[in-house]
Amino acid sequence: MNETNLEYKQRVLDTKSNSFCGAKWYNATIWLGSGMSTSCHHPLPHYVPVEDVIANPKALHNTVQKKQERYQMQQGKRPSGCEYCWKIEDIGRDSISDRVYKSKIYKDHALQKAYKLDANEDVNLKTLEIAFDRTCQFACSYCNPAFSTEWVKDIKKNGAFKDLISDGRNHFTHTHDSSQRYKPNETNPYIEAFFKWWESDLSKTLSELRLTGGEPLMSPHTWRLLDWFKESKSKVQFAMNSNLGIDNKTIMKLLGATNPIKNFHLYTSNESIGKQAEYIRDGLDWKQWTSNMDLLLEEGNLKGLHVMCTVNALCLETLPGFLDWCLDKKAVYGKDFPNFTLNILRFPSFQSPLVLPKELRTKFKKEIEKWLLYNGNNILLHEMEINQVQRLIDYLDIVKTPHADTFDMPALHNDFKQFYQQYDKRRNKNLVSTFPIIGEWYNEL
Repeated sequence: MNETNLEYKQRVLDTKSNSFCGAKWYNATIWLGSGMSTSCHHPLPHYVPVEDVIANPKALHNTVQKKQERYQMQQGKRPSGCEYCWKIEDIGRDSISDRVYKSKIYKDHALQKAYKLDANEDVNLKTLEIAFDRTCQFACSYCNPAFSTEWVKDIKKNGAFKDLISDGRNHFTHTHDSSQRYKPNETNPYIEAFFKWWESDLSKTLSELRLTGGEPLMSPHTWRLLDWFKESKSKVQFAMNSNLGIDNKTIMKLLGATNPIKNFHLYTSNESIGKQAEYIRDGLDWKQWTSNMDLLLEEGNLKGLHVMCTVNALCLETLPGFLDWCLDKKAVYGKDFPNFTLNILRFPSFQSPLVLPKELRTKFKKEIEKWLLYNGNNILLHEMEINQVQRLIDYLDIVKTPHADTFDMPALHNDFKQFYQQYDKRRNKNLVSTFPIIGEWYNEL
């Protein structure tokens, strides 16, 4: 019988410590445009001094902060930056947090080695997520100028968003120039450190490399990396994020460049359908996105096609419909084409699903429960997909605040109203007509 995620947690993680996570040793997300690094996408990133990576490219991952957090985990203490998982686990009901999923991909002996290793030692990564820069043609509502040049254009043209008072205010008041420390015509020492590490050592030890953005297909460094794969015959699993808001010509170029790669995965983002998706993910054309998905499914040399759902307040209105869309594609192309993950938005907190009033959260929770009740035994769903839908249901039912610093619900409601009023004006959109159920509450704020 296959081991459940709970059984795995009890057997592998809990026997080390109640806070151990393999991602702190073997996984990293690194933004080479800004010199920022983190162990996964949940903890806030921290800056890596440029002199450190010039002296030792491995310092892109083996930072002072991460080494301190590794020691905490070995001692059974909870690093504060990993709050996302602690909130999930504290729900009870044997809730499975992402530290299980992010540890399970590694062999038991590798996790045991990490647990016993001196926390000050450098570790070679097994899975890595990198972004070369923030170039992107989308300006999604929950994104910001740190990750999108389109958001930079918005702030430069229209100025800062006004009258935001919660934790999200800093995302929308300036252009986040520190996120892109080097101009396109300048040599970026972080990117050069990556390629130096990659070509000398990392490509030999890494099992999975994932490229994010911005929009990776708009960066020349992406094609530099793809050229390396074309010549190398590497067995590294290569994955790429893309918003799939690109033209068919670029899609065909991508298919040609990735065809020689034996283990290629593509990740894209969406969490809603039609006009609702276009509202949340500004720049998206729903018909173009679905057309590009079909092209990849039909002609791409893919080992997996993954949809990352960023669960925010607005998408709850149509999330079950989007999951139905995913199931319809699975029925044609198979269990992994696509699979989906549900990542619950915490920042900016005024866009969290928890900002909605209890009656709306309950309404949407019941709709998601209905979906799970109807589809929970569908053989096309992975255990993780079922677990994450249930996790969202529990989250909406039990968790009170997006994160530890957000207890002022009136402030969050203020920012929800202020942000979307300005967002609508800047982007020529209309929240009320696009999301009629949420719109009724929004009008009363």
